[in-house]
Parts: sequence; C-alpha cells; structure tokens
Amino acid sequence: MVEKVIPIRLDEGKGLTPSIPGQLQTPNAFTKDTRGRQLRDLRISVTDRCNFRCTYCMPKEIFDKDYPYLSHNELLSFEEIAKLSSIFATLGVEKIRLTGGEPLLRKNLEVLIEMLAKIRTVDDLPLDLTLTTNGSILRKKAVALKAAGLHRLTISLDGLNDDIFKKMNDVDFPVTDVLDGIAAAQEAGFTNIKVNMVVKKGTNDQEIIAMARHFKGIGITLRFIEFMDVGSSNGWDMAQVLPSKEVVARINAVFPIEPIQANYYGEVAQRWRYLDGSGEIGLISSVTQTFCHECTRARISTDGQLYLCLFANEGFDFKTLLRSGKSDLEIANAVMTTWTGRKDHYSEIRGSHTAELSGTRKVEMSYIGG
Repeated sequence: MVEKVIPIRLDEGKGLTPSIPGQLQTPNAFTKDTRGRQLRDLRISVTDRCNFRCTYCMPKEIFDKDYPYLSHNELLSFEEIAKLSSIFATLGVEKIRLTGGEPLLRKNLEVLIEMLAKIRTVDDLPLDLTLTTNGSILRKKAVALKAAGLHRLTISLDGLNDDIFKKMNDVDFPVTDVLDGIAAAQEAGFTNIKVNMVVKKGTNDQEIIAMARHFKGIGITLRFIEFMDVGSSNGWDMAQVLPSKEVVARINAVFPIEPIQANYYGEVAQRWRYLDGSGEIGLISSVTQTFCHECTRARISTDGQLYLCLFANEGFDFKTLLRSGKSDLEIANAVMTTWTGRKDHYSEIRGSHTAELSGTRKVEMSYIGG
C-alpha cells in the first residue's frame, strides 16, 4: 500500500530538554521546518476503509473485495492516538482533524473524541477537534459526536443531482441521505459545518451553481476543491481540473462575490463572501494556486506512519516507537527531528517537473486522509 516507510532514529541530544507534558515553553521555536513552516495542524486517519468508492479517492477497480485492508492490530489504538496527539500538542499543534477512509466506520469513534477533548494546547486551550466524513451515517452518529466534544464537521458532497452524485460515489448512494446527515448535524448543535465538493471537469462541474444555491444563506460554508493528483490510483489528468478561478467566475456571474481575508495563517481555502451578506464559499486550489509555502500540516496514517505532505511517497514509522516503550520525550524528539528536516513542496514543483514526477508513486488518500 505504501511505497516506503522510514524507521525513526532517536536523537537523544537534540530538540527538547524540558519534560513532557507541562514545561515546554516555545514549541514553535523547535518545530519549524527547512522553509520556516511551523507545525500547527495534525490530521489523523482512523481507518483505511470506506463505504464509498469515489473515483478520485478509492476507485472500485482497485479497492475491490480482495483489497488488503489493514487488520485491527495494525491500526493505532485509541490510546496510542491520544498519546501521540498529546505529544504533538506539546509541540504546538492546535487543531486535529480525524479522517479516513470514512472515519465514522471506526467503531466507537466518539470514545476517541472524548479522549482528545481532554488534551490541552501549549496555551492551555482545548484542541480544535474536527472530522471529515462522507455523511452517509451521520444521522446515526451526530448527537454522540457532539456530546463527545467534537467542535466542527466537514462533509464531502460532490453534487446534488442524484445521478451525478451516484456516479461520483460509485456505490449507488443517494444524495438525500447525505443531506439528511447534514441536517442531523445541525439538529445536534453543530454550528460550524463545511461541505467539500471535489470538482472534476466534465463530470460534475455542472453542479457548481446548484450547490452554491442550495447552501447559500443557511450557515454552511461550501468549499470547491480542484481535482488533485493524490495517490496513484485515481487516474488523475490535468484536463479534468477545473481551475478555481473559473469556479469563482461561474458563481460570481449568478451570485456576486468578493474575496476576504483568511481566518488564520496557513488556511488552505481562499475565502469569498456573497455581496448580499448570505454567507461565504471557499476555494482549495492546490493544483493551480499552490499554498505549500504556508503549509502547517502533518498527517498520521491509519497504522501510525507520519507523512509530511499529502503527496508524499514515504512515511516515518511512529507506531514502532509507540509500541516499543519509548518515553514521550523520546517520541517528541523524533517528531521534531522529522519535521525540522521537512522540505516538501510538491504542488509548487508539479508544473515545472511534470515528467519527472509522473512516475513517482504517492501514498493513497484513503491511507492518510485528505
């Protein structure tokens, strides 16, 4: 599944000197990479399984009934995830996003959320906990997720037309059930909900205006994502990428919009608001308008490998450290050694090195999340 995993060497004399947790004073002084990017966000994949077969993520012809998914003992346990999250928090991480696969397929996920909700940042604040889901079983889980301490939700939805949506998820799943899941989240008290639409030119781009119209004015932020070359199995073709600037032009022609400032440094989506005050949309443009220079994200795969880029072809083995009795301090030193050596800027070099990168096998999205 993964091209290469690198064992972590513990550098005992480098990095942290205080005990962990509690005495780390200036974590971001330690956790800047080779381009000066600070470690602030952690994405954790809790399962490599999904009940959809979206063509841009887990195409059915590859992820079939014989696909070798990870066994239960290969997954990080909730306790291991919480331990690793706590260590990352001492190093400056402020936000954790749970992903998959489809994270709600992980049994008793709300138990993990309760554990993560108890972790404090270096500023003694709760972690910002969020989760990305396809919404298929959100109706059943929304109340429990909210009660456990989840702050925010992102739901993937690639169109409102049922035929188009079923073509995208490739398992004949109806759009009405996802919309019902979104409604359930609102009923449960979630007020910060985002909906992500991956736009494939010639496949679902005719749904852009319908999606904008549906979510405009109801307190949900719709974000349009350029079709990306994540992994090596989704048949990515630049000809299927609809540039974000064209999405903006289409929406602006119907619902006038204007750009607004980012909420925080390193925010992935470019923000636009409707001139009539009825909300905003976001554009994620990692193909045509790269944001590598501001990337503050690290990713933990389902089986405990640390990846420094969504387009990475190698991971760093932290599960072995967790299961070999290493102290929090030793693991934190390994995190810092890994992050401070980070050079990744795949999206920036994609355009000028297409031929060079075309044969590179990248980790699959279902393994490390989006």
